[in-house]
Amino acid sequence: MRIGCPKEIKSQEFRVGLIPATVKAYVHKGHQVLVEKGAGLGSGIADEHYEHAGARIVESAQEVWQNSEMIVKVKEPLEQEYDFMRGSQLLYTYFHFAANEKLTLACLEKKISALAYETVQEKDGSLPLLKPMSEVAGRMAPLMGAFYLGKIFGGRGLLPTGVPGVAPANVLIIGGGTVGSNAAKVAAGFGARVTLLDINLDTLEHLGNILPGNVSPIFADAYTLDKALREADIVIGAVLVTGARAPKVIKREHLGIMKPGSVIVDVAIDQGGCVETSRPTTHGDPVYVVDEVVHYCVANMPGAYARSSTFALNNRTGKYGLLLADLGLSKACLSEPALLKGLNIHNGYVTFKPVAEAFGLQSFYRPAPECLAGKGE
Repeated sequence: MRIGCPKEIKSQEFRVGLIPATVKAYVHKGHQVLVEKGAGLGSGIADEHYEHAGARIVESAQEVWQNSEMIVKVKEPLEQEYDFMRGSQLLYTYFHFAANEKLTLACLEKKISALAYETVQEKDGSLPLLKPMSEVAGRMAPLMGAFYLGKIFGGRGLLPTGVPGVAPANVLIIGGGTVGSNAAKVAAGFGARVTLLDINLDTLEHLGNILPGNVSPIFADAYTLDKALREADIVIGAVLVTGARAPKVIKREHLGIMKPGSVIVDVAIDQGGCVETSRPTTHGDPVYVVDEVVHYCVANMPGAYARSSTFALNNRTGKYGLLLADLGLSKACLSEPALLKGLNIHNGYVTFKPVAEAFGLQSFYRPAPECLAGKGE
């Protein structure tokens, strides 16, 4: 198979879809790999490292897209890349379709096959390709919250670690999954007083057993949410519904009960955000203020730590990518249930129901096995 890796063009996105080790694994199996010139520089990977691994460096993104059967990226295609997409081409990347109707419609129109990292799901319910970036974003979230809690950024001017004679910050984390648990570890390491809310009692029990004593896992309901928001200096939104839009857990009226200068870090923003007042921001312009509450809503948080993120991601994506390249899309998906759940769009149909439901596209929905077998067309 011919595999292409273009340079990411999202604002201040420094990650890259392939590392030399993954390229070498593809080439070892007899596949061809094209990498756009300079694609890896943001992650500290020079072109010659790819060439040494067996890739061919090409001058433009257009050349990569035109000559590749499978495109491996990190972020979803942007509008200026839509014209590069072509029917029957496989795109293997993060899509987050449920938060992006324009992208969904473009991929349907182009009749590409969209294998979304974020919905690849193992039998135990784990999300192996979402996990590494959730770990990075979770560990980043308290750092970003602490930084923007500084008075010069509109924050309260409170040092989250505390100092002798002054109490540390109160950190509220909503959601106890990979993002939330990693955020709790870092915030606890600051010495902050951490409250973690979740609706799954088994999750709360598990987190209570493994997290430090300054983390309080508490069952989430309207009363505890209101109380925790009143006390919080930093709020981290870590709510996830796999492949679907995030529920709006924090409403506009909640901002009125929060401390002026407190900070919200909405890690769920790539799925639409779990805060009613959230809107996507970039690393170049990461924060804004609503009702005296600072909002940090960068949709590609791990891109700030590109090298760590790129290598962590490839440690996971390489295994499934090789399966796709070796067997082809249909055989790979039908032989590996985790990949089948990752298929969101194929040949002009939506194959992941939450995406169809997000935009009223039920008439374009076909179950993935039927679509791969050519039924119902």
